[in-house]
Amino acid sequence: MNEKLKFRVKVLFCLVLSIVLAITVGLSPAMAEPAAKIKEEAAAAFQLETTAQTAVLMDYNSGQILYQKDMHTPRPMASVTKLMTMLLICEAESQGKIKMTDKVVASEHACSMGGSQIFLEPGEEMTAKEMLISIATGSANDCSVAMAEAIAGSEEAFVDMMNQKAKDMGLKNTHFVNPTGLPAENHYTSAYDMAQVLRECLRYPTFREVSSIYEYDLRGGDFKLWNTNKLLKWYPGADAGKTGWTNEASYCLAASAKRDGLRLISVVLGCPMPRTHFQETIKLFNYGFARYKAVNLAEAGQVIKEVAVGKGEVDKVKVITKEPVGLVVAKGQEKTVEGKINLPDKLDAPIAKGQVVGNYVVTKDGQEVLKVDLLAAQEVKKASPLQLLNDMLDRVYSME
Repeated sequence: MNEKLKFRVKVLFCLVLSIVLAITVGLSPAMAEPAAKIKEEAAAAFQLETTAQTAVLMDYNSGQILYQKDMHTPRPMASVTKLMTMLLICEAESQGKIKMTDKVVASEHACSMGGSQIFLEPGEEMTAKEMLISIATGSANDCSVAMAEAIAGSEEAFVDMMNQKAKDMGLKNTHFVNPTGLPAENHYTSAYDMAQVLRECLRYPTFREVSSIYEYDLRGGDFKLWNTNKLLKWYPGADAGKTGWTNEASYCLAASAKRDGLRLISVVLGCPMPRTHFQETIKLFNYGFARYKAVNLAEAGQVIKEVAVGKGEVDKVKVITKEPVGLVVAKGQEKTVEGKINLPDKLDAPIAKGQVVGNYVVTKDGQEVLKVDLLAAQEVKKASPLQLLNDMLDRVYSME
């Protein structure tokens, strides 16, 4: 290449470079706005939409709301009602008021319910466990009323228990008229309230067991039950929930699923078409599992520590958590969560079982976001004067 051609190439290169720099410097401020707009549009594209009239996605452990749509709006909920029915049954079992092996006799009233049922005959006997399984899997209205009568004496008395339980749980947008969910005036809940009911149900092993059953042979195999919650087969990690449908309520579903230590609760009410309650629930679950990570510090009822006891019949008492201790954070933020146990070095007897003796505080970025009570795991009575004297003598002898 001759010198003249080389010179022309250099001049052309410098000219192109100058134009590029001028464009970059001159247009960069103008380009900033479209870039920001694209970013906003991309973020907006990730906003979750649902055809459900109301919906909520909740973390089981902390109760954090990860997504909601009109979650406090009251709506009819059809057979999702039976979550409260099953909650009271499981609660009665845990309190020793009933046993799952107890025989329950079907009344004429229970057998007259219609709708979803196992066609109980008046006077027919089944165990409480079989009745509960029939409610959980087959959404049996007859069994719901039979169990209500067995626990409270009458359907009306059981409904009073349902409403009292809702009040005790602080549910402000829920009122029950029956234990089945059959259409009735003044029978309603909200997505948030029903998520809290399912959250409470999941604390009972019996509920978890029966709610996860997909198929069951009743009456010695003569009657087959299939769970109406198809997510048990369709969605990996789904393990509990209750469906519902009436003309007034449309399609409804409260469900739970767990993956990698993260348990989510989803409630959708008022889905428009068949199967849309499953589709919308899957959408909510996918959203939650894709975006969030559980930081679990302790399970409910987990022994955290043993604390020394003064003037008691025993020297130490175990301390347990009242609720699960943990938090859900956006993936990648796990290291921003820390826990701190606040307990005295020593407790004086008497100590009641379940007595609050401290707390477990969870912080995120240094800010307190959760405080869980720590409880005495057992009762510790005050030592007798003779025992106190013996303890003192033992300490004296041990010092020699």
